[in-house]
Amino acid sequence: MNAKLDAGLTTRNVTRDTFDEVLVPTYAPAAMVPVRASGLDLWDQAGKHYLDFTSGIAVTSLGHCNPALADALTQQIHKVWHLGNGYTNEQVLRLALALTEATFADRAFFCNSGAEANEAALKLARKYAHAKFGESKSRIVSCLSSFHGRTLFTVSVGGQPKYTEGFEPLPPQLSHIPYNDIEAARAAITEDVCAVIVEPIQGEGGVIPGDPEYLKALREFCDKTGALLIFDEVQSGVGRTGELFAYMGKGVTPDVLTSAKALGNGYPIGAMLTTNEIAHHFGVGTHGTTYGGNPLAATVALNVIETINQPAFLARVKEASARIFANLDKLTADFPQLFGKVRGSGLLIGLPLAEGFKGRAKDFTKACEALGLMLLIAGPDVVRLAPALIVSDEQIARADQIMREAIDAMLNDAPAK
Repeated sequence: MNAKLDAGLTTRNVTRDTFDEVLVPTYAPAAMVPVRASGLDLWDQAGKHYLDFTSGIAVTSLGHCNPALADALTQQIHKVWHLGNGYTNEQVLRLALALTEATFADRAFFCNSGAEANEAALKLARKYAHAKFGESKSRIVSCLSSFHGRTLFTVSVGGQPKYTEGFEPLPPQLSHIPYNDIEAARAAITEDVCAVIVEPIQGEGGVIPGDPEYLKALREFCDKTGALLIFDEVQSGVGRTGELFAYMGKGVTPDVLTSAKALGNGYPIGAMLTTNEIAHHFGVGTHGTTYGGNPLAATVALNVIETINQPAFLARVKEASARIFANLDKLTADFPQLFGKVRGSGLLIGLPLAEGFKGRAKDFTKACEALGLMLLIAGPDVVRLAPALIVSDEQIARADQIMREAIDAMLNDAPAK
């Protein structure tokens, strides 16, 4: 046997240093290595406990190792795992029915990630426009500071140059405009535009809610020019805002909607939802995926939708949100030198740092992590909170307590003026 394989592969000792030895360095993960989790509780290799207010970047919205989801997945594992796309399966059909019955959409396409869902949406928009108006209608408009995925196409559509540097030449016919700027949108969305893609709440760009009037203006401009309006709800969807999807609280209906992250609660699945009129332009063979809509992923997602899309559940998300916002409002009032005005929607919340502490969001999350609270950042200047939607009042209070304790570390290590 190869000497490298002598040790038991499933039991060999690994540490954070192993990451630096064998993984492509596309991430810089924390020093601790999580090994066990339940709900919002997580433990690392040393047995240290953490309160997780990240939910895997707004993914595990029903908590880690949710028992109902684990049971459903286990049952499906003993039935069928995978089928080639020459076949369908009962679970994906049930999931498609659940999503189309709950939304504006008539049709669903399933894939494995948010990037793939957005890739499908953008390809469909071009296909639709070329068939209906001709190939000259191909330009795509998106927003600066947006994030739509990491494929070459989606990362180019996203409005953050730091993610495209070194990957040139980029796909053509892409335009970027300021978020929440109606006049910039009016000028950009002309007859050659096939699609406008927008996050109803910018996530990676700083947790910035879209103004309802801005989103309504995008709808108006798209209707006028024949462009499709695509809502990227990869982060904001599946209950995160207290609505099943954020568009439902904005008074604007898109032509295409993309979803992923929380849809599978950590099991990889993405979805693109659209109407009959648009969907028929994706005929047999025009697009596809090997694993998309497989029975395992579809089973988990179906149970996620069934759990979250209940009035009482969504009402509790809004109640928990109000409690966290109240705590953060008091925190910013108590420490105005450190924090700016809290923003966001539901349980997708951004806490900007004040002028003197800009660039130090990661410092604050590290201080919280040392005290047992896991938080996110949304760029260098914004602390992001995205707890599981099942977060309790006690956990909300504990997070507030830890954040206040972490402030001492920030203030005692304040940068020189």
